[in-house]
Amino acid sequence: MPEPVAWDLAERIAVRVAGREPFSESYLAASLAADLTELTAQAEELVTEATGLVPNGPARSRVTDRAGWIAANVASFRRLLTPLTDRLSVRLERSPTGGAVTRNVSGAELGALLGWMSTRVLGQYDLLVLDDDPADQDIVYYVGPNVLALEKRFGFPPREFRLWLALHEVTHRAQFTGVPWLAPHYVDLVQRTLGDVDPDPKHFVEALKRAAADYRSGKSPLRESGLAGIFASADQRQVLAQIGGMMSLLEGHGDVTMDRAGRHLIPSADRFSGVLHARRNASRGAGRLVRTLLGLEGKLDQYEMGEHFVRTVEAAGGRDLFDEVWSSPDALPSMAEIREPAAWIDRMSSRLEC
Repeated sequence: MPEPVAWDLAERIAVRVAGREPFSESYLAASLAADLTELTAQAEELVTEATGLVPNGPARSRVTDRAGWIAANVASFRRLLTPLTDRLSVRLERSPTGGAVTRNVSGAELGALLGWMSTRVLGQYDLLVLDDDPADQDIVYYVGPNVLALEKRFGFPPREFRLWLALHEVTHRAQFTGVPWLAPHYVDLVQRTLGDVDPDPKHFVEALKRAAADYRSGKSPLRESGLAGIFASADQRQVLAQIGGMMSLLEGHGDVTMDRAGRHLIPSADRFSGVLHARRNASRGAGRLVRTLLGLEGKLDQYEMGEHFVRTVEAAGGRDLFDEVWSSPDALPSMAEIREPAAWIDRMSSRLEC
């Protein structure tokens, strides 16, 4: 059956949109891989001390260019969306042209979106980036030319900035590898959502086109419901809400940990944060794109609420109370509890008293 996305076309267009990387051959790039190897290891020690989460083995870093980032994420995107694209393929097979136009338009729009993101992303650790080769699993990625360009443009102290980037990505790795049940639970929720969607190919293409157009204009694409929301049932929307609560928690915890773990080593952290705030929509990689298409990435205030949730819970009961979020899937806060941390505190207090 024909696939509903021309993946090879998507990759070619993405590389073309990504354009020339001014710092790819710069003498400054020579120190980047060695620096980030060292600083990723340092960040991991700081994160473990700050959170108590012990990751599954040492973190591995990889400095890549935009084309390498695109290739890794196109492959991951293709695998992750299989439950959705399989259903689209069945419908396309019945069309008179075999869906050739749909495939090419989808590939072009996805390629344009990934190409634009590749010019913005700095670092990435995301379980949605999967690979058949075990050597390419569990990697903290850094897009070298983009890191160097930002350091040069704003005069960032390189060692401080690179440690600051590493802290956030390594925190996500500590979450997903230091809490044994979290990664499979997260992937299961995403796959359940995609697996139950039975979309119309025309709507699929239109959603991708809107996403690409919105990203190019600086807006948050598919803000209200995402691609899945166009087709989601009431049960699917409940799953989407669970993922939204989880991602708000993880991003909020990442921001709190980054500030706390690096406070005494990164005097420029507030400046870094201010400069990158406007870039935040594009700084989390293609895994973020998937969550956007699921309708989970439209509102940055959800992550600000996640940080507020962490700080409020810790103020009420210290890290011991907050660490209950890692005890089981049932202990994860809902989106309603992210908004109202007192509700989660009451629920956990009642559970701990039993």
